[in-house]
Amino acid sequence: MKKIFLIATLAVASITNAQSIGDALRLSNTDITGTARFRSMGGAFGALGGDLSAIGINPASSAVFTKGTVSLSLVGDNMENQTSYFGNVTSLSDSNVNINQAGGVFVIDTRAESRWKKITLGFNYDRTGNFDDSFIAAGSGNTSISSYFNAFAQGVPLDLLETLEGETVGELYQFLGETEGFGAQQALLGYQSFIIDPASNDLDNTVYFANTGAGTFDQEYLFNSTGYNGKASFNLGAQYNENLYVGANLNSHFFDYNQTTVLFENSNTVSGGPTSIREVRFENNLNTFGNGFSFQAGFIGKIQDNLRVGFTYDSPTWYTISEEGTQNVRTVAEDDLGEFTTTVNPQVINVYENYEVKTPGKYTGSLAYLFGKEGLISFDYSYTDFTNLTFRPQSDPFFQSQNAAIDNLLKASSTYRIGGEYRANEWSFRGGYRMEESPYQDETTIGDLTGYSLGIGYNFGNTKLDIAYDRSQRDRNQALFNTGLTSAANINNTNTAIVATLTLSL
Repeated sequence: MKKIFLIATLAVASITNAQSIGDALRLSNTDITGTARFRSMGGAFGALGGDLSAIGINPASSAVFTKGTVSLSLVGDNMENQTSYFGNVTSLSDSNVNINQAGGVFVIDTRAESRWKKITLGFNYDRTGNFDDSFIAAGSGNTSISSYFNAFAQGVPLDLLETLEGETVGELYQFLGETEGFGAQQALLGYQSFIIDPASNDLDNTVYFANTGAGTFDQEYLFNSTGYNGKASFNLGAQYNENLYVGANLNSHFFDYNQTTVLFENSNTVSGGPTSIREVRFENNLNTFGNGFSFQAGFIGKIQDNLRVGFTYDSPTWYTISEEGTQNVRTVAEDDLGEFTTTVNPQVINVYENYEVKTPGKYTGSLAYLFGKEGLISFDYSYTDFTNLTFRPQSDPFFQSQNAAIDNLLKASSTYRIGGEYRANEWSFRGGYRMEESPYQDETTIGDLTGYSLGIGYNFGNTKLDIAYDRSQRDRNQALFNTGLTSAANINNTNTAIVATLTLSL
């Protein structure tokens, strides 16, 4: 399959699934992942430390360790989506197993007379985002997928959509991508599959109509995505006197996201022209991948023996993103001679010009109270202003419009996490709760997230085994396409996970 590079300005302005605010938010939001102890307490570790995944919340956490420690975590995830589309409800679920966390801390004791009691060097990997997601939206609406192709076709000269003698549709699709951009490619797919026709056969024609009439369209939209977002933290921590722990992280971020959507549409409408579309199958495949970097700084302080406070600043993450995608469409149409099937499969990979996303920074304040050696309770509060989410280069007209939309659509949001632990000899029993506010002003495009967790652990001495159960729920409204067929599916998403962590003290 041939790869082509689309011209940037025309291409990015029209991509159906890529470079949207929702996709940038996917990189801004991080799941509660990590060790079983961390996850079972809802991630409320900003004032506690002493856990490998807590380093990702507050880098001073490494300085709380008294000896070298390594840990490895496995997770079994289960995703379930209940989708409502024009009153019709469908359900879909999926499960997988992954390495969730791996890392270690090395503790260096300093001279006894120094106020700096110890220095710690740490490394930790957390899978901060799980992109595995699937749903089916099935129902009957009054808007056809033809509106998608028709919207892109308006203003495109018919001359650009006609193949030359000896030229294939794939070669023309490639030519349009390299010279005119993504929008002209969509017009070509619609025209060559008979979904749209020109108002006149003049090669200068720029007006088109859809070969679907008014009425009801039965649609089934299949969405499937896979991938992950990972963060590798390189940590430096230190303890000053008996009551202050400080630390800093340099973070390397990397992600891979693969998405496939397939729309099936059936209708018995009459277009009023010589051709009427009966069936459409439209498939889009998108692969997005990239890397980024960020830094964190934080401290943990002992107010008294049993009371601790913490604070962390998370810098923005600067991502460089690459994208590529493929498309194909198949139609069944009817004219005076009967039904006929047309398949337009260019077999061309569109490669989009790299771009950048700067996610917003975050501030986290934490408070923890320890009941001696019997247990603890901990609370974290985080604040993120999502209006600071930015597409770059900001000189690009499309990115300017996206950044303006971010100011109008998004808002600042808060995250609340609370966790507790009770210890009985070698056993530990844990629980947690969290709530993340929606980043959208309307609070319906993506709703609030709520979750709870439970866990148990056993201390064998130099070895610990922890197990956690975590469940979270969130609603969202997802448009099928950004142009034309913008009908939204309402999705109730529930994620559950079982995490197991083995921790060794060195």
